[in-house]
Amino acid sequence: MGMHRIVIIGTSGSGKSTLGETLAHRLGVTFVELDSLFWQPGWTQVSTEVFRERVSRALADESWVVMGNYSRARDLIWSRADTLLWLDYSFPLVIWRLFRRTVRRIISQEELWGGNHESFRKQFLSRDSLFIWVLQTHWRYRHELEEVLHQPEYTHLHVIRFKTPRETERWLETVEQTHESRA
Repeated sequence: MGMHRIVIIGTSGSGKSTLGETLAHRLGVTFVELDSLFWQPGWTQVSTEVFRERVSRALADESWVVMGNYSRARDLIWSRADTLLWLDYSFPLVIWRLFRRTVRRIISQEELWGGNHESFRKQFLSRDSLFIWVLQTHWRYRHELEEVLHQPEYTHLHVIRFKTPRETERWLETVEQTHESRA
């Protein structure tokens, strides 16, 4: 079964962006990071209508890899996708990865979507912290996704659920490198 339209899901810090960029490059397809379509300067969110329009435009290509968990656009993405990759890693691993990534971004002042930057205050001293978000959603998200994936409109998806980064790496090694082999 060919993979032409892939969606990658998982909790914050699980490695969705890294996998998505690698996979899109390897397959020679468009990479769509939903955060870049959602966040504006000053960490302001676009309206649901604008977000859905941006997502629709981003899915215009025949083949793509989409990374993100936005339920407000799930129907647009999942109905067109043929493959869903779920990074369903353990809570301690996700928190450790999120911590490493956050510290790296704070130190480097890496520019994120909408020209935003992560800050120590926002990530460690705020109710908007991703750490609090992961703590509140990690287990609930797993349960909700299992239910959503059984809905009739999503049974066409080929779901691959990875429990460890090693499983993900082993799978990625099996993906044909069409983009690199063209060069």
